[in-house]
Amino acid sequence: MVDPPDGKVPPFTAEAQEHYDNFRALQAQHPSDGPEDRLLTERCLFFGAEGPPMLPEPYNSNYRIVQSPGYVAILVEMNHTARIIPLDNRPHLPSAVPQWTGNSRGHWEGDTLVVETSGFKFNDQSRFGVGYLNGMSDQDLTVVERFTRTGRDTIIYRATVTDPAVYTRPWTIEISMTPREGPILEYACNEGNYGMTGILAGAREDEKKTTK
Repeated sequence: MVDPPDGKVPPFTAEAQEHYDNFRALQAQHPSDGPEDRLLTERCLFFGAEGPPMLPEPYNSNYRIVQSPGYVAILVEMNHTARIIPLDNRPHLPSAVPQWTGNSRGHWEGDTLVVETSGFKFNDQSRFGVGYLNGMSDQDLTVVERFTRTGRDTIIYRATVTDPAVYTRPWTIEISMTPREGPILEYACNEGNYGMTGILAGAREDEKKTTK
């Protein structure tokens, strides 16, 4: 965290804090009524490493970045997601088409690739991965990423998160990226998602015990 200077994610706004507290209180009473009550990571829908912002996970935080005429593609090892970023100044998708990774549009500022992303799919669960499970965002979230090559083997990745109804100010993270040898292997998250079936089935069994 490079901004704010204290190295901490800024606090929620009063309205966001109230919404967060109410959601967590309800979740404590109904943690597994359905899959929507579970974390996005448990549902194999979204991990922080997928981004934006691309936040490190405990493992599988590797990327393959490919540039072609008019596009940059980022293949993420975690959850095996590929983000396609057009560079042709096309408009963002309409708000009626939200996506988990939002929709990204890029352009060059000198040697820096700047990527602006909006149109994120809203969910009360944190989209910032296991490192920030008590995070929060809403449909007005925007993220601006900057990829700058600072050496033959180094890219500085900087991402600024802005969500004025949720956070009292924007916040920025910075990560140094270096190359590694070998391919990125496919990541299978709970193949068939058997884990979710077990979580919900276990919750139903617990409910039966409490009603006897």
